Amino acid sequence: MTAPQVVREEIPSARRREQRGWYWYDWADSAFQTTVLTVFLGPYLTSVATAAAGGEDGFVAFLGLDLRPKAYFTTMVTISVLLQIVIMPVVGALADHTGRKKQILGVFAYLGVVATLGFYFVSGDAYLLGGALFLVANVTFGAARVVYDSFLPQIAGTEERDTISSRGWGFGYLGGGLLLALNLVIYLFADIETGLAVRISLASAGLWWGAFALIPMLRLRNRRVPVHESTAARAVAGSIRQLGRTIADLRRYPRTLLFLAAYLVYNDGVQTVISFSATYADQELGLSQTHQIGAILMVQFIAVGGALGLARLAVRFGTKRTVLASLVVWTIVVGVAYFLQKGSAVQFYAIAFAIAIVMGGTQALSRSLYSLVIPPGREAEYFSLYQISDKGSAFLGSLVLTLALQLTDSYRTAIVSLVAFFVLGFALLSVVNLPRAIREAGNEVPDHI
Repeated sequence: MTAPQVVREEIPSARRREQRGWYWYDWADSAFQTTVLTVFLGPYLTSVATAAAGGEDGFVAFLGLDLRPKAYFTTMVTISVLLQIVIMPVVGALADHTGRKKQILGVFAYLGVVATLGFYFVSGDAYLLGGALFLVANVTFGAARVVYDSFLPQIAGTEERDTISSRGWGFGYLGGGLLLALNLVIYLFADIETGLAVRISLASAGLWWGAFALIPMLRLRNRRVPVHESTAARAVAGSIRQLGRTIADLRRYPRTLLFLAAYLVYNDGVQTVISFSATYADQELGLSQTHQIGAILMVQFIAVGGALGLARLAVRFGTKRTVLASLVVWTIVVGVAYFLQKGSAVQFYAIAFAIAIVMGGTQALSRSLYSLVIPPGREAEYFSLYQISDKGSAFLGSLVLTLALQLTDSYRTAIVSLVAFFVLGFALLSVVNLPRAIREAGNEVPDHI
């Protein structure tokens, strides 16, 4: 295997250029998060499954099971996250083991792009095609995010990491929001059938993702790593062995493990709320897709300021305290969501506004904190474990929703159960000694931790 590109010096101008290139990937793949995961695919795939079932009271066949149409999308999310749990750690270990982070990022990103473009062909009763494309798209989306996140400790020092992480999230919300706004115009004003408008919107996320991902492909740089085996097969085998050592090494970092457990719990709640908010508005509140898109579009732009604002609060009050405060807000918001009146767009917009204030900051500051409690040189391996509950990944949350929908046929019952994720996550994070965890990992403790 040819040695990866070597970075011989880290001059400030080159570092800033790389940081700006890093932001652009969040701009690129956030289109998948907003247009596909948050707005269009859940309701659309549910409608396709409903058509195949012959109505809402019917069932669709999947892997020998009879599923309610409204439980089909949550089932696919659960399966995709299970696949991510298997694949992402191997991808992370491979990235650290070979040093070819940029190339691995590109491979998985463009696999996701191709699968997302394929949503254009999902129509009629082709729910199985839609589910298969979603599995490929969401798994590769998560694998690419593992490698993307692992660049953060390499392009940002400890004192600026909250800011750089928050700018990336904010830039992503802006990019995802702009494409969603364009899709809203198509959906509302284009003189075409509704299903076609949705399919065009879904495919547009693939075009956006692929086009803007070219910028980080040109600007991000690989780092030097020790020379490993020359063949791809041996590199993969070596990566899997390294992954085993990483998991075993977690016992040496108990506070890192506790932080990771806290994050996986509360962010599972965050991701479940984000992924299924449009479906909840559609199926339980009876709101039109225009209201769903409008509210989520509002969230995208307000979340830009929310992410940057919480980063400033973190400097003043401490990053951990800021994240804990955001979890209190999440708990209140999810509890209130249970009582939203059917057909009330005003209430839905109000709750979406509250989510927007804390959504970006919760995720950006958590990513920054995690980057401080993992050992240098093994970022992708550790971020593969972190990514199990990041954009588009909510195993426990989606499983809870699936079981609740299958057993009770009620989204309200399902949504209120998510309160437990934020309460438990708060409790776990509150007992983490972050300064000690950072020192144990071999990193410098920032002043505002």
